[in-house]
Amino acid sequence: MTKLAIMGYGNLARGVECAVAQNPDMTLAAVFTRRDPKTVQILTPGVPVLPVSEASAMREQIDVLILCGGSATDLPAMTPEFAAQFNVIDSFDTHARIPAHFAAVDAAAQAAGKIALISAGWDPGLFSVNR
Repeated sequence: MTKLAIMGYGNLARGVECAVAQNPDMTLAAVFTRRDPKTVQILTPGVPVLPVSEASAMREQIDVLILCGGSATDLPAMTPEFAAQFNVIDSFDTHARIPAHFAAVDAAAQAAGKIALISAGWDPGLFSVNR
């Protein structure tokens, strides 16, 4: 069973949560948020919603951390930070900045012996479809 966690809880994260629920070989271990966790209502019963500051303490309980932040400001900082601790997936989609993002994430993941998948799955993206 692959244990996943979600970082952030906006539209993309809710989609990830629904996808995880459809796969019997995956389980959602936690959702991490910058908001007050008491104000975040997720769809999956029994899964803890925790502050971002507690993510590091759960390294041994998470196989893959899915980062659901924004490409403009969140992911350039978050993905390298968390790739140094977890196997990660992000949806970075600022095309002109992908080489720099790749370099930063690759360096962090390789140094930690982790796997990082960047710019995955969203382009043309949910936001593009909604537009």
